[in-house]
Amino acid sequence: MAVRRLAPKELQPASFAFTAENLAWAKAQMEKYPPGRQQSAVIPVLWRVQEQHDGWVSEAAIRAVADLLGMAYIRVLEIATFYTMFQLEPVGKKAHVQVCGTTPCMLRGSKDLIEVCKHRIHHDPFHVSADGNFSWEEVECLGACVNAPMVMIWKDTYEDLTPELLNRVLDGFEAGNPPKPGPQIDRQHAGPVNGLTSLMSDAKSGSASAPKKEPVLADAEPKKQTEAANVRERPAPKPPMGDATATNPPKGDKS
Repeated sequence: MAVRRLAPKELQPASFAFTAENLAWAKAQMEKYPPGRQQSAVIPVLWRVQEQHDGWVSEAAIRAVADLLGMAYIRVLEIATFYTMFQLEPVGKKAHVQVCGTTPCMLRGSKDLIEVCKHRIHHDPFHVSADGNFSWEEVECLGACVNAPMVMIWKDTYEDLTPELLNRVLDGFEAGNPPKPGPQIDRQHAGPVNGLTSLMSDAKSGSASAPKKEPVLADAEPKKQTEAANVRERPAPKPPMGDATATNPPKGDKS
């Protein structure tokens, strides 16, 4: 990854102040952590600051975040310069286009999307267009490989793009009416391009399928158990024996 630096001094604003809403939001994030651990909220707070500050993080904003969280300035600077999700220079007011250039998107035509950005926005990345509304950059995987090629604009992804479709997406942002995020072709999320290939009956009816009953086997009926089947057979009791002394009197008894 190339060295990331803050914007030049001439582009840096003199100060930064949280809006009342964003300050309350930031404090709510800090309360999610145990006492003394409020610095753990630095990434979400930086992201909120970037949203407030027209899509990029200035040096004054970094200092404001550090003061709020009780951190050294250099610590917040390290985080802002390490994570590429934070923009360190001004970006387009209407859209900052992040073109995925990783292997799946490159094989599916992301080079053509980059050419659109070069001709429509600026020849070089990280440069704002002449009207100040657009900027672009090439990034690593954005997690929608199955719908390659794709771009991310702000928080949303636009997938299954061609040069014509990307131009249409940019037209929407320029007119203030961004298109619906996700696949820009007739595809359901990350499903097959040519439509569903399984569970067709359920998909057409729109109803959830009832659980299927397993077939009953012919010999699966439980055997009726009789009471005798659970009773262990016992031998017939022997007749009581007579008094042994009557037939075998003790010796010496002459009666």
